[in-house]
Amino acid sequence: MIVVFVMAAVLWGMGIALKAPHRARWVMIGGLMASVLGLHLLLPDGHPLREGTGSEPELWLLILGFGGLIWLYRLGLRWLKSKQAPHPQSPTPNGPNPTELERNARHIVLREIGGPGQSRLKAAKVLVIGAGGLGASALQYLAAAGVGTIGVIDDDVVENSNLARQVIHRDRDIGLPKVFSAQAAMEAQNPFVTVRPFHRRLDRSIARDLFTEFDLILDGTDDTDTRYLVNETAVALGIPLISGALSQWEGQLTIFDPKRATPCYRCIFPTPAAPGLAPSCAQAGVLGPLPGIIGTMMAAEAIKLLSGAGTPLLGQMLIYDAQDALSRKIKLTANADCPVCGADAPPASSKTAPNLKGPR
Repeated sequence: MIVVFVMAAVLWGMGIALKAPHRARWVMIGGLMASVLGLHLLLPDGHPLREGTGSEPELWLLILGFGGLIWLYRLGLRWLKSKQAPHPQSPTPNGPNPTELERNARHIVLREIGGPGQSRLKAAKVLVIGAGGLGASALQYLAAAGVGTIGVIDDDVVENSNLARQVIHRDRDIGLPKVFSAQAAMEAQNPFVTVRPFHRRLDRSIARDLFTEFDLILDGTDDTDTRYLVNETAVALGIPLISGALSQWEGQLTIFDPKRATPCYRCIFPTPAAPGLAPSCAQAGVLGPLPGIIGTMMAAEAIKLLSGAGTPLLGQMLIYDAQDALSRKIKLTANADCPVCGADAPPASSKTAPNLKGPR
C-alpha cells in the first residue's frame, strides 16, 4: 500500500516539474488508484501484486469513493457560483459604478440597508460642523460609508496637540486648515465622495444659507454659542441635527428633530452653563480615543437616518463613560415653552424636511 502512495507522490512531483495543471495531476493519480483497484478485482487472492498494494479491494473502493465525493462537491460549488455570479453593471452618471458596488458590498448585503439604502447614502448631503475630535472620526466614516456629498466647516488649523485624538489629520498637516486636511484624507480614502470645505467660522450671516444645501447636520463643536446657533437654524429649516459632546472620560450624543417629535438642544440646555462648569477639552483634558468612539457613533446614527435602517436616537440621549466602560440611554422630553421649538416659537421655514426614513 505504501508503494501506491509513493507512486502517487512521484506522479504529483512529475506534474509539478512538467508544470501540468492541478486537474491533470489529479487525473493521473485517479488513474493510478483505478488501476490498483482493477488489479484487486481481477487478480486472485494471494497474488504478489495484490499483497504489495493491500490485500483487500474494499480500502481502495473507499478511497476512490471519498475522492469522487470531493470531486462532485467541488463541481457543485462551481455550478452554484456560476449561477450566483453578478451580471456586469455599467456605471451610470449619478449612480454607483462597479468599484463603488464592490467597496460598499458589506453595506449592501445588510438587509436593513441593502441597495436602496446605499443609494440614499450616495445621494445624501451631510454637513459636519467642526473637523476636530468628534468631526474627525465622523467625517472619516461618512466618507468611507459612501455618503455622496460631505460639507465640513471649521476655522481652525491643525496643531500638534490635536494629533492624539483627531485622527483624520497627520503630522505633516500641522499648520494646514483642518477642513483642507480632512478633505485630503477623505478624498484619498474614497475618491467617489464630494467634499465641500468651508474654512471659516460658522456665524449667523451664513448659517441659514449654508444649512439649506444639506439634508443632515452633525454638530461636533465645543462652543456653546455655536451649538445654540446650529440648533436654532436646524429647527427653523426642519433639518435633523445629530449632536455630540465630550468631557474628560464621558461622551454623549443624541438626535434633535422637533419635526419628528423630539426636543431640540435648547429644550435640554435652556441656558449656557455657568463659567467654569463646562470647561473645554483643552482645559479639562479628554481621553484620546473618546472622540473617536462618540464621533463614530454619530456617523452610525447618520447612516441609519439616511438609509432608513435601525432605530435612531430620536428623543433619547446615549451617555458613554469610558472610565468604567458603561453606557446608558436617557429619555429626553421637549419643553413646551422652548423659545426655539415650543408652541410660541417663530414658525419654521416652509422648506420641506428631507425624507430620511425611506422604505427598507
